[in-house]
Amino acid sequence: MSELIRSFIAVEIENREVLNKIIRIRDMIASISRDALKVVEDENIHLTIRFLGEIDKSTLENVKKILEEAKIFKRFNIHIKGLGAFPSVARPRVIWVGVEEGFEELKKIRRFIDEKTSGLRIHSDQHDFQPHITIARVKSSLPPKAVQILMNYSAEDFGYSPVSKLVLKKSLLTPRGPIYTDLYIVELS
Repeated sequence: MSELIRSFIAVEIENREVLNKIIRIRDMIASISRDALKVVEDENIHLTIRFLGEIDKSTLENVKKILEEAKIFKRFNIHIKGLGAFPSVARPRVIWVGVEEGFEELKKIRRFIDEKTSGLRIHSDQHDFQPHITIARVKSSLPPKAVQILMNYSAEDFGYSPVSKLVLKKSLLTPRGPIYTDLYIVELS
């Protein structure tokens, strides 16, 4: 039996200044929610276009070919704005930073990938694609001060970041958190 590779397709936060703002706010929430959160490490902050799940090597090769086809998409900017939580700020499970502009372009890329991978054996995703950047997962209830930060920064403007490439990433789960490795990078036109 061939080795399975847990993987996903992502967009990186290419603007370092924007990434630093995201990290600052994540750290602000984490500093008062120590045990309640599992934060996403600095180097792992990204926007997931499509989680693929555990795939074999031949499926991985097919995904690379699909990404090559995705070069037809032009580079664009995303406007990263807003702070929130799924399912809600009142009952947070995932804390995220939002995407205001570039939303439609991201959705087009996602639709393209969904259509092209429909015949492949990958993780089925029933969720409606909502472009966002996960910064923390909530393990237990958040302290009121942390919930207040979520509300105070709900309209925070992090700035613009270019989307110039799509990255196929491997996700190795470890007790200390996931380790992401770039498997394949495609530059957009």
